[in-house]
Amino acid sequence: MEQHVKTRSDAPAGFFAAEAAGLRWLAEARGARIARVAEVADDRICIERIAETGATAEAAEAFGAALAATHDAGAPAFGSPPPGWEGDIFIGRRSQPARPTATWGAFYAAQRVEPFLPVALAAGALSSSGAEVVRRACALVAEGAFDDEETPARLHGDLWAGNVLWAADGVVLIDPAAHGGHRETDLAMLALFGAPFLDRIIAAYDRAHPLRGGWRDRVPVHQLHPLAVHAAGHGPSYGRALVEAAEETLALV
Repeated sequence: MEQHVKTRSDAPAGFFAAEAAGLRWLAEARGARIARVAEVADDRICIERIAETGATAEAAEAFGAALAATHDAGAPAFGSPPPGWEGDIFIGRRSQPARPTATWGAFYAAQRVEPFLPVALAAGALSSSGAEVVRRACALVAEGAFDDEETPARLHGDLWAGNVLWAADGVVLIDPAAHGGHRETDLAMLALFGAPFLDRIIAAYDRAHPLRGGWRDRVPVHQLHPLAVHAAGHGPSYGRALVEAAEETLALV
């Protein structure tokens, strides 16, 4: 197996181990194909090297159905980390909590959106008035306005186009922030940052496991997390987008 090696000399404790645990947990679902882990150490991870080709409609449809299977493999609870892993997980270079929580809304607000607001404020990417709008949206989410009968899904957790590799034999996923969450969150992140043949992916997913009515309206709710992460490190344009998503979230109720 040809290998790709990622290194980080200043990696915080558990940085690569958490990634490896997430990759293995996702692979156990036998849904979407996941890059195999060859080796992990404190300062590096070695994974299967993926020879990228190009996106096709057929691969997109196969990926949509496979992603539904990954989600359906489930998780112990909302917020749960990969089994055998304790403590925070990481999205990009940033840590985020992974604490099992009884309801999705309480988990999502407290562990996926609110932790990034002070950083975005300090960086000047989010105004104090904008942060207040986001906090009001978080309060609504935490109160259960968008909780439903969905059981915790096994999420990739950082499912933007850069982590979706198109190989000759189909899509392979890398760099997860795997945890138990709501399946609409992975789909919303795909939509936020764009993915080839997104309509084909969603349609195949919906055939495999039909999405609950109104899911398109709830996309801004599920984009609060990635927008908050990006507002914390990628400038005011993401801060503005975060506030807009929060306003759209508030308007749903």
